[in-house]
Amino acid sequence: MKNLSRITETFSESVIREMTRICDEAGGYNLSQGFPDFESPKAIQEAAIRAISAGYNQYPVTFGEPELRESISRKVRRYNHIECDPATDITVTCGATEAMIATLKALINPGDEIIIFEPFYENYGPDSILSGATPRYVTLYGPEWHYSSEELAAAFNEKTKAIIINTPNNPTGKVFTRAELEEIAGLAIKWDTYAVADEIYEHILYDGVEHISIASLPGMAERTITINSISKTYSVTGWRVGWAIAAPPITKRIRKVHDFFTVGAPTPFQHAAAEAMTYGPEYYEGLKNHYAEARNYILGALRSAGFQCEFPKGAYYVLADASGIMERLGLTDDTAFSRKLIELAGVATVPGSSFYAERTKGSHQVRFCFCKKWETLESVAHALATKLPK
Repeated sequence: MKNLSRITETFSESVIREMTRICDEAGGYNLSQGFPDFESPKAIQEAAIRAISAGYNQYPVTFGEPELRESISRKVRRYNHIECDPATDITVTCGATEAMIATLKALINPGDEIIIFEPFYENYGPDSILSGATPRYVTLYGPEWHYSSEELAAAFNEKTKAIIINTPNNPTGKVFTRAELEEIAGLAIKWDTYAVADEIYEHILYDGVEHISIASLPGMAERTITINSISKTYSVTGWRVGWAIAAPPITKRIRKVHDFFTVGAPTPFQHAAAEAMTYGPEYYEGLKNHYAEARNYILGALRSAGFQCEFPKGAYYVLADASGIMERLGLTDDTAFSRKLIELAGVATVPGSSFYAERTKGSHQVRFCFCKKWETLESVAHALATKLPK
């Protein structure tokens, strides 16, 4: 038999989704994968049902139903201060996951490099490799998750094709400030580099922080690809409706890749998404308030159990230092600890090493997600308080 693809030997399957499978087998509490275990908003469910009943069940316009692209354009003008033409600047994809790989395939040539902040969402490394790029990593340093300006500047060179900015950030909860984004933008312009902005958690913010889209900064509209999805904001992670916003020359290439990757995102869910994006500010305030309460609750439970962690400024994750508990259990490996946590307390988390290129950097960390119903969070708090060594 001839050899199979060598490139697939350079990365592993998703650790996050593997932990979900382990959790399901154990019947545990899934604080590993970032999806809600509560009901999606009734209004968006009903919109999908209406769309199905109205006959929106066949192939959509490949790059997105006109109604959805128009809704996206209005929304990003209002909230993100991004001007985009729904006819030429938006590609609707099967979630932000496809939007990211389609974007990179549209940008990258052999020999190009991509800058990625670490800890990172685990898809970015494999996406870079699959697109043919070499990833270069810039560290975010806890507990404030700041980067070194010197290290960032040193990562740019003539081979740099793109930098990925995930704000609010998964797994740290960092929200990049205007000053940081201006610094990144300045380097992108200096080196003629594209910015790929993953903004899927844009409405999940705490403590009065502001979400800023790098595409809205001077000189960045033509060189930024803004990626988003309905998954997190509307609690419908299984619907797989996302998008990429970019200038027409980039969008043309993204649409080509998308067309042959997936043809189109689910038609009825696109129409429901178009309706959801008309929700008023009270919906987004309710979302923030719910997750702020959940954040405060889970932080208290984790700290009481012996984890060291800080309040995230955005998204719905906590990247916690488990060193003390690991020492009491005689463990030095984050993966072994994550499995032990399921065994002892029935709580599934994600090993921190999966968020770093140099895995030892995360060997004492684990990520918890708190997009769960109160019953789940209370059960987790009780399990952590009673099942772990003191």
